[in-house]
Amino acid sequence: MIYPVILSGGSGTRLWPVSRQSYPKQFARIFGEESLFQASVRRFSGADFAPPVVVANNAFRFIVGEQMAGIGLDHGTLLVEPDARDTAPAILAAALHLQRNDPDAMMLVAPSDHRITDVGGFQAAILSGIMAAEQGRLVLFGVQPDRPETGYGYLELEEPLPEQSGGPVPLKAFVEKPTAEVAACFQASGRHLWNAGIFLFTARDIIAAFEELAPDIVPHVRAAVDGAKADLDFVRLEPAAWRKARSISVDYAIMEPSADLVVVPLAGQWSDMGNWQAIWREADRDADNVATFGSATSVDCKDSILRGETPGQELIGLGLQNICAVAMPDAVLVTDMSRAQDVGRVVKLLQAKGAPQATEFPRVHRPWGWFESLALGERFQVKRIMVKKGAALSLQSHVHRAEHWVVVKGSARVTIGDQVSLVSENQSVYIPLGERHRLENPGKLDLHLIEVQTGAYLGEDDITRYEDVYARV
Repeated sequence: MIYPVILSGGSGTRLWPVSRQSYPKQFARIFGEESLFQASVRRFSGADFAPPVVVANNAFRFIVGEQMAGIGLDHGTLLVEPDARDTAPAILAAALHLQRNDPDAMMLVAPSDHRITDVGGFQAAILSGIMAAEQGRLVLFGVQPDRPETGYGYLELEEPLPEQSGGPVPLKAFVEKPTAEVAACFQASGRHLWNAGIFLFTARDIIAAFEELAPDIVPHVRAAVDGAKADLDFVRLEPAAWRKARSISVDYAIMEPSADLVVVPLAGQWSDMGNWQAIWREADRDADNVATFGSATSVDCKDSILRGETPGQELIGLGLQNICAVAMPDAVLVTDMSRAQDVGRVVKLLQAKGAPQATEFPRVHRPWGWFESLALGERFQVKRIMVKKGAALSLQSHVHRAEHWVVVKGSARVTIGDQVSLVSENQSVYIPLGERHRLENPGKLDLHLIEVQTGAYLGEDDITRYEDVYARV
């Protein structure tokens, strides 16, 4: 049995504005109806796989649970990181967690934001690496390059890949992202693969590797796992110990210093979805090599990607060539495709000027549903709110604002002070400033309402919680 360990803490800034710190690319529906995270979980399901161990940032814990439930797969275990510490502490925490019940647990570690279209071939490659992992080797997976890519790190093999073998081969060295000229040589050599960032090993062996190569991390992560607390459906790592662990990637901490690694080649289409040019390569394109998504239309464009994310808004590209244009309700990106790797710089510039679009997604997800701001002005804000069936907001109050709720779909159970009432479609209710209140959805359909806030301060931190079914503080 293989235990998938799915790392789900990245921010994906190079896919801004669709991917942001508050709702990164792994949870977005880049292709089709499933998110990259959901596709990753489904890829690691079946008879050969145990329920997954997902390692995620505290801010994403409810999103992970919701997306797992959305595809009807076992939630498995969600290890909640108090802070992001990069991949090495995350992988060690998963190994120590699994070791409690099975010291020889076979771990398949993978990011949650990659796209692999040949799932059968990928699973076959995993199985071909099992014997090497059972023999105590750390197994990496590499992708045979189909272009001189400068955005990936490479794995240099001891010798060129044989034409028929799909099994493990010895690794000679890790190679950082090359220049275009060097990348072309790598593609022609037959000895270089893209580093997919996917690993296979037993819990016992990876823990031993940490004890030998990064011993300073082990006691802190072990203490964080030993002190972990159950929180609803999550396992929350102990914060004080976790924050003492050095932040470092598993490549730098373990893989690069290791002397005896093997690589399993992956055939077929793979992408880390690292930038908009990667999305363009993976997308269905028309005869002029233009990919369109959502409410976007191409007129006499070539070699471009147009993505409209807002219902009721139309994105039109006219006479564009080699252009990426992405329109969100609160931000628009237009760039030459050759600059797709540099979009992360845009996010840093927006952060420096204090723009919320740098990190905050326009639709804010909560365990009970979501909300989005429709209008914001001096002393008022209008929001659209969706509450899932059977869900409830916390019992709360606000110091600086009053609220008006208008139900547009479904029915709401509203608590204001000591009074509880049922508010139906086309009805409204007023919550005075400072009054304790709660909103619940007792129905069998999602509840939609419009909220109008008025007051001197309208920030999300103006909330005093008294009771909360989701144990938020």
